[in-house]
Amino acid sequence: MRVVVVGAGSVGRSIARELIYNKHQVLLIDKYAEEGRTRSVPEASWLLADACEITTLHEAGLSEADVVVCATGDDKVNLVVSLLAKTEFGVARTVARVSNPKNEWMFDEAWGVDVAVSTPRLMTALVEEAVSIGDLVRLFEFQQGKATMVEVTLPSTSPYVGRRVADLNLPPECVLVGIIREEKPIAPSNDDAIEALDELLFLATPAAEMELATALTGRDPDEIRIRHEE
Repeated sequence: MRVVVVGAGSVGRSIARELIYNKHQVLLIDKYAEEGRTRSVPEASWLLADACEITTLHEAGLSEADVVVCATGDDKVNLVVSLLAKTEFGVARTVARVSNPKNEWMFDEAWGVDVAVSTPRLMTALVEEAVSIGDLVRLFEFQQGKATMVEVTLPSTSPYVGRRVADLNLPPECVLVGIIREEKPIAPSNDDAIEALDELLFLATPAAEMELATALTGRDPDEIRIRHEE
């Protein structure tokens, strides 16, 4: 997969390293990148130019990119590049960083953004997740809210404690994608046992969230909080 990352600060470079580690082809665009930054990710291609300029995006071959990641600390830049990537170059998928939560409402398909990642929102959700045993915490939204990643920390009173993953009776629009146990991630298999205080990560639809939470916890719906990102 060919990925163009706009912004070579600490966030952009970290994304690039991870993508390269996973065998993807990466081009970093940053008009302020000095030699020290370019040396820090030598496996990436680099373009030292202003990503808000159409000529730069043509030079970057944006029309051939599978994904564009806008990772600068400037929300205006991330929005402009996302919009240009979609409207001028037909990029299939755009991911944009949101630095100021007050701007989050703009990061949608109208501005060419497929996935918006707000670090303050994510950190808040993770803090809430740490103290919310038995509640459901929404961590991410995908496809403008049509799908979510949610987390449930299993209380000791759950009917599934001590049972297998295969025994989970989940709503049809929910998929278990991971278990975190004692701070270690586990790729779930049907024969894995489920323990109290396991953090279960699901992909789900918003309509299925409450049914999922009640099934996992054995609680009445009015006893469960679903923490939605504003």
